[in-house]
Order: sequence, then C-alpha cells, then structure tokens
Amino acid sequence: MTEKMKNIVILISGAGSNMAALIKTAQEDNWDGLLGARVVAVISNKPGAEGMALAQALGVPTQVLDHKGFASRAAFDAALQTLIDAHQPALVVLAGFMRILTPDFVAHYAGRLVNIHPSLLPAFTGLNTHRRAIEAGCTVAGATVHKVTAALDHGDILAQAVVPVLPCDSAETLAARVLVQEHLIYPQAIKALLQVL
Repeated sequence: MTEKMKNIVILISGAGSNMAALIKTAQEDNWDGLLGARVVAVISNKPGAEGMALAQALGVPTQVLDHKGFASRAAFDAALQTLIDAHQPALVVLAGFMRILTPDFVAHYAGRLVNIHPSLLPAFTGLNTHRRAIEAGCTVAGATVHKVTAALDHGDILAQAVVPVLPCDSAETLAARVLVQEHLIYPQAIKALLQVL
C-alpha cells in the first residue's frame, strides 16, 4: 500500500519569489519521490498577482479568490478554506500572503500552517520590519519561518537566518539581502517539517 501524497498549497498576494524558491527546490530535490510531497496549488487573493504567472510557468495550477468580493474577513476565510481543502493539504504555506487570518481559519490548519516573516521574531512583528530594524539601531536583522497561530507573527519558530545591518543600509537594500536568505531557509524548513508529518 502506497503512502498518501503530502500535498502542499501555497498562498500568495504578490510577486511570489518565496513561492518560486519553494517550488523549484521541491522539483530539483525530487520531494515527490523522496518525501512523497508536492506543491499542488498556488492560490492568490489578488487577481493580478505577479506570482501567478510564475507558478504556472513552473507547472503548478493556480486559483484566484479575490478578497474584495467578500463582505467580511470571516466570509473570505471560509471560502478560502473550502478552496484549500479541496486539495487535501498536508501543509498550507504562506509566501507573502498579505492577509490577517481569522482564528477559525488558523485553528482549522493548526500545526499545518506555516509563514515566513522578514525579521528575527519575536522582534518586529507586522509591517515595515526592515525600516524599523534600522531605526532601532539593530546590528543584525533577518527572517523567521514559523508555525502560524492566532497571534500575528507568533508561533513555534522553525528556522531563522541572520543578516548584518550595514551602516549604509536602507530598508530596500536590507530587504534585498534578507530575501536571499528567505529563499534558502524557507524550503529547508518546509522539507524538515514534511519529514515529521
């Protein structure tokens, strides 16, 4: 009897660079054969998200569920949950998905919902992390992969990458260097998590 495939659904809102890094790593490292895992869908809440064309070019089916078509956050999350559950996911991966999720949605995927955040959590939850790190005089910044809980940017830390803050850094230059590390640690963290599911 063959083991059930561990399906991964990725949620994005924008360019999808972390999504692309994850899909490419999964394909190049043969997660399908080695881990019994595959990315089965990329879903965006924004119809024009750049990452959708990128996902399609990488051979992954895409779906759009525009949050603007819903009267409430709860209504959108309920519809999104239905869309995701059709894929029977082992993991739901947030890759630049710019929505605060309802507690019911988070509870439904407890232990199976993962995010990457561009700071060394617990420092600088929320937005504008790079500017805030520079303004606070931090000598290091970075990124954190964590399980998602109902509390924004909290949950068990799965991986972190540290990036030095240079004297000449702007929020943009720091963000670019952190993103390079995000593309490395996110696939590694997801792979490690898949091995224990």
